[in-house]
Amino acid sequence: MQVIAGPRQVGKTTIALQGVQTIPHKSHYVSADGPMLQDATWLLQQWETARLLVNDSPSNEAVLILDEVQKITNWSAMIKQLWEEDTNNGIALKVVLLGSAPLLVQHGLTESLMGRFEVIRVPHWSFSEMRACFNTTIDQFVVYGSYPGAADFVDDHDRWTQYILHSIIEPTISKDVLLLSRVDKPILLRRLFELSCAYSGQLLSYTKMLGELTGAGNTTTLAHYLELLCGAGMVQGLQKYSLATVRTKSSIPKLQVFNTALVSAQSGKTMKQAIDDKEYYGRVVESAVGAYLANEAAVGKCELFYWRDRNKEVDFVLRKGDSLVAIEVGIGKGKESTKAHKGIDAFAKNFNPVKTLLVGTNGIALESFLSQPVEFWFE
Repeated sequence: MQVIAGPRQVGKTTIALQGVQTIPHKSHYVSADGPMLQDATWLLQQWETARLLVNDSPSNEAVLILDEVQKITNWSAMIKQLWEEDTNNGIALKVVLLGSAPLLVQHGLTESLMGRFEVIRVPHWSFSEMRACFNTTIDQFVVYGSYPGAADFVDDHDRWTQYILHSIIEPTISKDVLLLSRVDKPILLRRLFELSCAYSGQLLSYTKMLGELTGAGNTTTLAHYLELLCGAGMVQGLQKYSLATVRTKSSIPKLQVFNTALVSAQSGKTMKQAIDDKEYYGRVVESAVGAYLANEAAVGKCELFYWRDRNKEVDFVLRKGDSLVAIEVGIGKGKESTKAHKGIDAFAKNFNPVKTLLVGTNGIALESFLSQPVEFWFE
């Protein structure tokens, strides 16, 4: 059994459907992405349909693709039961599960299907992938992000904005988070998402978030909602790097989007306006670098942190095993080079990273940095 998990609109369904075209077996594709949650009866009907294909196939094998599996009530327990029935009866039904809420999918897998699946995590598209498929420029990638479905709209800003707002942000929040998780204050969660996008790349304590969000519950509620948004592949709170695990978990989060399209769609700025606003563009560039690193971390290629000690800071810290890489981002006037070097130098003195990198002005070109896999920076 294979599980393909990742955020909305990153190509999970396309991967699965193109994959079955390369094999000789018959297949049955179905999606649970309706207005209401599907139940065990619906799942059983789809499974029985796929079993009939096994009987009709010359190879006695077939493939069942279940899309948006997290929207099936009690899906993991039911799939475990059906999978074991097929195993015991010698039915060669191959199953592919697709889910757009990675955190919820992972919960279901660990609860019922341990040892029965292979997880394929699909992150947001990288700059190299967008450039290869859509000739995306570095400025387009920074401002408009990397949703492949929106690539054809970058020359029509209003249409692009509507696509991101209504085809990605709204379905992710309403269908992948609010419909499937207990959220007592849905308006608060939406406002937290907007705040996280507005402050992407910046440190913001939960106490300060409470000050920004009138009527917010408490810091525990905010931390939980941020975890849900992270699980849906939208935004996350990076933790401060420390040798002490307890201090890391209790640190002030640095807000970070997984795709800069989420920032730009709510800013109202066109690409030209974003580039002309040097301070804003510097923040979006840092968010683009952070998004690239966050997506690499999401698929297990590294761990991602920030570091700060009084007035010295490092934008991003990568950890892979015992190796560390410190990264500072500077574009135009967004970062003072002297301040950047002070942070990098202080971190290097304390933690001895294998590399320290300055990305942007007077450092590695942004396009070159984003074109490399994260493993490259540990070599």
